Amino acid sequence: MADILTQDQIDTYDRDGFCGPIDVMSEAEAGRIRAALEAAEAAHPELIGPENRNDAHFAFRFLDELVHHPRVVAAAGDLMGHDLIAWSTVLFVKEPHTPGFVSWHQDFTYTGVEPHEGTTAWIALSPSTVKSGCMQFVPGSHRHGIRPHRDTFDDDNILTRGQVIEDFDTDSAVPVELRPGQMTLHHVRTVHGSAANTSDHRRIGFAIQAYMPPSVHQSKGWDTAQLVRGEDRYGNFQLGPRPAKDLDPAGVAFRELSAERMSEILYDGAARKRAY
Repeated sequence: MADILTQDQIDTYDRDGFCGPIDVMSEAEAGRIRAALEAAEAAHPELIGPENRNDAHFAFRFLDELVHHPRVVAAAGDLMGHDLIAWSTVLFVKEPHTPGFVSWHQDFTYTGVEPHEGTTAWIALSPSTVKSGCMQFVPGSHRHGIRPHRDTFDDDNILTRGQVIEDFDTDSAVPVELRPGQMTLHHVRTVHGSAANTSDHRRIGFAIQAYMPPSVHQSKGWDTAQLVRGEDRYGNFQLGPRPAKDLDPAGVAFRELSAERMSEILYDGAARKRAY
């Protein structure tokens, strides 16, 4: 029996490759985490910002709390099982009236993780609306393999390589609006993207990409992750610590290790490399 998701939500996820909105916390609690994030952005721009947006949960407690939030973990577990690892996290921040967008893509295009057993949690820390560039998903697009992507390195594309799926019908895409404290879950092969933020407010999302069973492995050599629940009986990943406090030295060091390795994996075979 599922802990968080309803049977209808599970059926929707199985059919469409995504489900949401899912209530995680109150708007007030989401506001507390947003305030902590924005304080960290102001105090430590070298550690958290547009070019330092990956795996910040190893260094900051308020993001670690999201990765391990009981409702988030339980909902992911309803789809993935009891034993869970988290591969990485990404902060997606779109400033108001800026051209940044996320092209149509699949999360596991360049990750090297096999098999594709994983679900990405996308948690809203600000209103995520059509006007502010909310996530949009193509129903049923998870049912097949990874589609060919073309690297664009478009300056306005938030993705690492500016990767985009070409010659694919996205007319059926469904926008999912979220209030602060809600999330979506989507399969790591689900085609999705988001438009620019044309609103007067920041659009702030935190993605755990992805929650996976420990049985998956990295096909491009060694890799890092974090044990979130249960046991890791496989040892396929170097597991990182939870920070005891913000800027915990052990967490900061592991984040640097993890981010460097992730960059090597995601840019493997690329014509060029960005700063993130």
